[in-house]
Amino acid sequence: MGKVKFILFFILTVFFLIWKVGIAISACTINTSSIRFGNYDSFSSTSSDTAGTVTINCTSDVLKANLTLSQSSTSGSFNPRQMKRSGGADLLNYNIYTDVARTIIFGNGAGGTTDIGLKRPTGPPAPWSQMIDIYGRIPPGQDIPVGSYSDTLTITIDW
Repeated sequence: MGKVKFILFFILTVFFLIWKVGIAISACTINTSSIRFGNYDSFSSTSSDTAGTVTINCTSDVLKANLTLSQSSTSGSFNPRQMKRSGGADLLNYNIYTDVARTIIFGNGAGGTTDIGLKRPTGPPAPWSQMIDIYGRIPPGQDIPVGSYSDTLTITIDW
């Protein structure tokens, strides 16, 4: 009889721990819009600019979150990030910024870049969302052949 009580107690304890942990799960998700520069004119004296958005959604128990953006998978650096021509070796410099003036490079806080810190809105705890505008720029005067250029970046959220 003592053995059955122990097993039942153990099962109830495990159930309680699982149930208790299930309540405390905090989470955030990220949704992004693609940044598309369109056609680049090598002969233009003006930058090719574009914009996109990052939307985060967090549960009510997440008080603050931090967004970082990776280095370019092509250049391995934040500045410049580079896109590579599909089927070729040609590179096109560009960058992603946190400000509309395109002066603050979005990164991880290293190498002259900045990350984005977010806080849950004030008031009673509730799930929350925030949309962040990000800005892209290709500098003018890059002599490159026609083609499709791309790069891969990873955005990370820590809370």
